[in-house]
Amino acid sequence: MTSTPANIPELLLPLAVPIGDLTPYYRNPRNGDLPAIADSLTVNGQYRAIVVNKGNLTGRPNEILAGNHTYAAAQQLGWEQIAVTWVDVDDSAADRIVVVDNRTNDLAGYDSVLLAEILSDIPDLAGTGYDRESVDRLLDDTSLPETLELTSDGAGTGAAATVDYLQWGYLQWESKRVRITSEEVETLNAIYTKFVDDTNSDLGFGWHVIQHAHQEGQEGQTA
Repeated sequence: MTSTPANIPELLLPLAVPIGDLTPYYRNPRNGDLPAIADSLTVNGQYRAIVVNKGNLTGRPNEILAGNHTYAAAQQLGWEQIAVTWVDVDDSAADRIVVVDNRTNDLAGYDSVLLAEILSDIPDLAGTGYDRESVDRLLDDTSLPETLELTSDGAGTGAAATVDYLQWGYLQWESKRVRITSEEVETLNAIYTKFVDDTNSDLGFGWHVIQHAHQEGQEGQTA
């Protein structure tokens, strides 16, 4: 008995075929990240079918045109079945499908701010193709907005107000990024400057801030 069907959604199960019946494209120019794909298959299952050419016009039966690395990763995981959609095209059309499937991925881009926001909302990065270090680099490269949109202008009118901060900053740890105001930046700068002056180093500054906040919280509870 195979565990493969558990990794293929119910709606794709009618498309499942024995993985041993398929062959990879005979000259695929793409180099895929098999560990990342295998991780995705393990966490997310197969969420889309691969494309296979029947081969009546090429003489190469059951040849994979799109999804060669998904197939290879599934093999590594010991899958016995994989979901497939079929085409039956000649060599010229097969070449075009292989090339355009790879090329459209190359040409695609990202809204980095939105991507960073989505990744920050995911509690566990398993199956995303990202690790903590790559998310941190993305957050570092993501430009911060120059203004904050507030729900009220403070005058009781309920109209949205925009506050232009002379200075902007953020706190970041792991994939979490918290926006902070100019006042908070100035306060942190003062704490940081004193810490460095007292210790001749910034090593342990984060822990110093955490302890400071914790002590203030305890003092507030006992007051």
